[in-house]
Amino acid sequence: MSKGTKRASPGADVEKHPLADVELGDEEAAKLQAITKETSRVELLLERRAQEGLRPVYEKRRAVCKEIKKFWPVALMNNSMFAIHAQHHDDQVALSYLEDLWIVRDTKEPRVFTIEFYFKENPYFSDSVLKKEYKYIPPPAAENETPDEDGITDSVLDFSWERDVAPQMQKINWKDDSKLLTTLHPREKFDEDDEMPSEPGSFFHYFELDDDPFDIGVLIANEIFPEAIEHFLGNVGGDDEDDSEDEESGDSEEDEIDLEKPKPKKQRRA
Repeated sequence: MSKGTKRASPGADVEKHPLADVELGDEEAAKLQAITKETSRVELLLERRAQEGLRPVYEKRRAVCKEIKKFWPVALMNNSMFAIHAQHHDDQVALSYLEDLWIVRDTKEPRVFTIEFYFKENPYFSDSVLKKEYKYIPPPAAENETPDEDGITDSVLDFSWERDVAPQMQKINWKDDSKLLTTLHPREKFDEDDEMPSEPGSFFHYFELDDDPFDIGVLIANEIFPEAIEHFLGNVGGDDEDDSEDEESGDSEEDEIDLEKPKPKKQRRA
């Protein structure tokens, strides 16, 4: 064979770009969009029904948990992400007075909610209830939409947490400047242009500031609250701690807070 340009093997172009000839026509795109919309609608209906079905169960759990000392402080602090935002000793002492936590879902838009923290008498603030409301702000297009038989509109299906939800603040009535935790532990940014705080400061900024940059509310409502019992028992996230660590830790000044993981009874092995 005479020397010349090297001949490519048959099908070489196809092997290099096996998906290059895939095209989506307008008709196919419309069909996919319709299926996506119907999927979102069914998922929303299922979510609504789930919340309705769980409400009486949560109410029953609520009554039981009120009888267990420091149930909610322990459940919260056993979530590693929440614990990061309540890392200050003062925050943990204040949270030790928490005796109930409840989530109120919006009846029209169950994806938004109000978180209610119920406190017994404490040396920090006079409020018995601290609330964080996540208010649904319908887009302008929603005004001219007609809901279907389930009350669903296109705007509802196009729900966006970042765009359509506005967290609300509550001023805390602190009893004394020496106990004003948001001043003692300020939320700070190293650079004014930073979107996220570099130092979260006291957990109680969560109530006194409008925004929720760390999505603490979503964490509580969608993760901790539904699995509150598992959090309290220390069964969520990570491996069980070695019993020897508890024995070696000994007594400390923080024992008065008593927020460590409750020790479940050991099961007798067969």
